[in-house]
Formats: sequence, C-alpha cells, structure tokens
Amino acid sequence: MDVKNMDYSELADQLTAKLQSLRKAGSHRYILEALRGEPFVLHYLSRRGESVLPGDIGQEMGVSSARIAAALNKLEGKGLITRRIDTSDRRKILVQITQEGRELAAKHQRIILGDTARMLYMLGERDAKEYVRITGKMADIVAGKYPPLSCDCEE
Repeated sequence: MDVKNMDYSELADQLTAKLQSLRKAGSHRYILEALRGEPFVLHYLSRRGESVLPGDIGQEMGVSSARIAAALNKLEGKGLITRRIDTSDRRKILVQITQEGRELAAKHQRIILGDTARMLYMLGERDAKEYVRITGKMADIVAGKYPPLSCDCEE
C-alpha cells in the first residue's frame, strides 16, 4: 500500500484496541501500575538516592501536586518515606525513601523486569528488539523530539 493512501485512522483504531487489551492484562497491568502512583514514587526516590522536593516527583510523573501529596501521605503512613523541613530553606519539604521503602522498590523492580523480560522472550529476539525500538521512537514522538506531522491522517 502506498504511504500516501495508508489509512492511519484504521491503524490507530486497531492500536488503541490492542493497547486497551494490554491495559486489562494480568501481569502487564502490574507493569503499568508500577509506572505511576506509589510504586513509581518509590522507584523514583530509590533511583535518585537523595532527598527530593515533592514538586520534582510531580514533574517527573506529570501529575498535580494534590496527587503527589496524596501518594506521599499514604507512603509516609506505611513507613516507606519520610518528610522533613529543608534546613537551608524552611519553606521547603524534602522527601526521602526509608530502608523499607528502598527494599519494596527493589522488589517491585525485580518483578517488573522479570515480567517484562518474559514477555519480550515470548516475542522472540527479532520482534523484541523491534518492539523496543518502535516503543522508543513513539516515546520520542510524544516527547516532541520529532517535528510535528503536517499530514491529514483522517482522509
């Protein structure tokens, strides 16, 4: 099929249906959940290895300060993070992961990597590499690393 005559709307419909199926799937759902919410906050804090501002977490997640505050309240209640006043600027609150939070983040990461590796294995080496390449390209497009398309995709 000629690229100019390609029906991107039909492909988009198929892709969104497949993504919806993935979203409902068992272990894949766990992976998606880990990319947001409390597991994401724990992973982010563990990776940073230092105290951070709640706004930094919100910016990384792309969510409101109210959602971050709710997640931090739950995590603090579970003993997975601590919050303290910044001694150099008393208007700021610093968030730090506890040892228990670090251990839980590592456990989540092992599960996610294991599940993801199994799914990629089931694709086979060639398709797995292609999937990762295409997903990376889609992430770059969404992040604005490519110029916007000037085509009318709904012909």
